[in-house]
Amino acid sequence: MTIRERLTKKFGMLLLVVYALVPLMTTVAFAAEEGQSRFYGTAWSLLPPIVAIVLALITKEVYSSLFIGILVGFLIQAEFNPINALTTLINDLAGNIGGNAGILIFLVVLGSMVALMIRAGGSKAYGDWAVEHLKTKKSALFSTFILAAILGVDDYFNNLTTGNVMRPVTDKHQISRAKLAYMCDATAAPICIMMPISSWAAAVTGVINNEELGFQIFVRAIPYNFYAILTIVFILVMIIRNIDFGPMKLHEDNAAKGDIYTTPERPFANAEEMKFNPNGKVIDLVIPVIFLIVGCVGGLIYAGYLNGGTDLLTMFANTDAFVGLPLGSTIALIVSMIFFMVRKSMKFTELMDCLPEGFKQMVPAILILCFAWTIGGVTRYGLGAPDFVAGLVASFGPALRNMLPAVIFVIACFLGFATGTSWGTFGILLPIVLDVFTPGGFENLTAEALNEIPILMVGIGATLGGAVCGDHCSPISDTTIMASSGSQCYHLNHVVTQMPYALTVAAISFVNYVLTGILINFVPEIVCLLIAIASTIVTLLVIEKIVGRRPSAAKVK
Repeated sequence: MTIRERLTKKFGMLLLVVYALVPLMTTVAFAAEEGQSRFYGTAWSLLPPIVAIVLALITKEVYSSLFIGILVGFLIQAEFNPINALTTLINDLAGNIGGNAGILIFLVVLGSMVALMIRAGGSKAYGDWAVEHLKTKKSALFSTFILAAILGVDDYFNNLTTGNVMRPVTDKHQISRAKLAYMCDATAAPICIMMPISSWAAAVTGVINNEELGFQIFVRAIPYNFYAILTIVFILVMIIRNIDFGPMKLHEDNAAKGDIYTTPERPFANAEEMKFNPNGKVIDLVIPVIFLIVGCVGGLIYAGYLNGGTDLLTMFANTDAFVGLPLGSTIALIVSMIFFMVRKSMKFTELMDCLPEGFKQMVPAILILCFAWTIGGVTRYGLGAPDFVAGLVASFGPALRNMLPAVIFVIACFLGFATGTSWGTFGILLPIVLDVFTPGGFENLTAEALNEIPILMVGIGATLGGAVCGDHCSPISDTTIMASSGSQCYHLNHVVTQMPYALTVAAISFVNYVLTGILINFVPEIVCLLIAIASTIVTLLVIEKIVGRRPSAAKVK
């Protein structure tokens, strides 16, 4: 059987499944409000991302799969009127490009800065320095983790910067691009979601919408954010014990033989084949990165100040990454260009050549992001997937209260996976969780009452952790796309290799939410956290026993 015949057979089976689900999905439809599709808030709302994800996994082609998923979504929203569907699709796609222009500018500027650092010889010099000082694969992975942890104020900035800075180092140590993308992605969001001063903390406290209790609830829920904490534990044990399994093991085995890409799809294979200054120094990379960090953090703070922030905390709480990041990165780009001119690292014409070169490197990420925003928009707003999932959460009620954190975690994972947004996921679920766990409603909650409702913190932690997990697993997540782009890894390779790791941590988290729901009224929170950490370490040691420990890589000379 040829590849085409196999694909046709698989696609036919997918259509049969869809047709079989039609009666089920139709029975749950209800009379729509004026202006809404009659499929709004039903199981139909989950079909577009499912189609896109299944097609992407079958065909190994991202762009067409996302576009077909988008088309399916708008056809359902337009109740299968092709003219209305196409018109709405074009309008929404254009609106997403305009509405998210800040992030697109940030991507282009960052691509230009990377091109500048390569042309100036900074990347080559830093790679040579790192090989001399970071002599083992383990030290290279630890350095990647530490840098990602330091840049924990914003996940967009984190993923793109860490991947671009550490890529020369991991390449020298024969670490696969898929492993680098996982290190960036799996560190960024879990660190951000636990960092009190970050764009994520601001988003969560904003959703809670209570000036007195919002930040306090966020901080007190951190010990119960098992997915975020256990992902960090997972990464550290994986590095220390040199463990890999699933598709990632294949990528790492091939990388050890000199193939850091593994699959035939390698859109970034020639990305760094450009002229560079042979006299470049490490400062030609380090100084621009410092400019970028200071510029972006300063941009985020300034955006928060413009939105009414009066101190550092309220500035981060009111910040807008879509304004702060492009502003700060643009300033960093200008200062970096002046720096390179002063150092005479390259001619002015070469500086200008780096601007379109950086843009070209970011085109794949920009295209995927625009499609991902569009399919996420039609799923969330056009078809009401969050309303459908929220109804499932609310239907459990107080009867299964102690089991609810585990159930909420699974629902948050699924919603984050289907919509590709962790912020959107906890934005929908947090108000529901707050009301479900608070006697008399969240409006009546006081600071004193927080100590009397420990299960509330568990529910908040489960919501935030599940949102991050779903986002990690989703091929249409913007942060997952940016991790692929920053690491210059083929996007589907990153998705396929990361998913077994994310699902392993998710399974451990689910079990621990069940245990915590039972134990929360009898033991201190630290006991539940220690049990979760211990279970993660034991699970990894069992996996190591099953798959075998990878031999330690030789030192790079």
